[in-house]
Amino acid sequence: MPLSEHEQRLLEQMERALYAEDPKFASSLRSVGPRIGSRRKAAVGVLAALLGVGLLVGGAATSLIILGVAGFLLMLLGTFLVISTMRAEPAEAAPEAGSPSPGQPPQNSKSTSGKKPKPGKKPKSGFMDRMDERFRQRREGDGR
Repeated sequence: MPLSEHEQRLLEQMERALYAEDPKFASSLRSVGPRIGSRRKAAVGVLAALLGVGLLVGGAATSLIILGVAGFLLMLLGTFLVISTMRAEPAEAAPEAGSPSPGQPPQNSKSTSGKKPKPGKKPKSGFMDRMDERFRQRREGDGR
């Protein structure tokens, strides 16, 4: 049975109050749910993909085309489950402790979300960025 509009508003108010009072606790509660289901879904996907590979090989060994096709489809389904689980995790993840929950106005306090690079350390860069940097250093006479 769906919640009425009044009940939904009360629930949203309670969620906002929980985030305002103890954001760490609220985010830990929210992050527990999706992980269990997604792990189970990923495990089922891996098992289905492995069973599909087995059926595919068995179909090829026995020359039963239908068995090979069924194995291929099962392998495809299992792979899809694993990939969809991996993509869904960041979207289902709980908001960080410093960020407001959906529908909550941003806080004026210092934000703790997002990683800032440590002073003195360069953030990781890609292969081409490193090559460009080395080329610049060689041109400036600082080459190795």
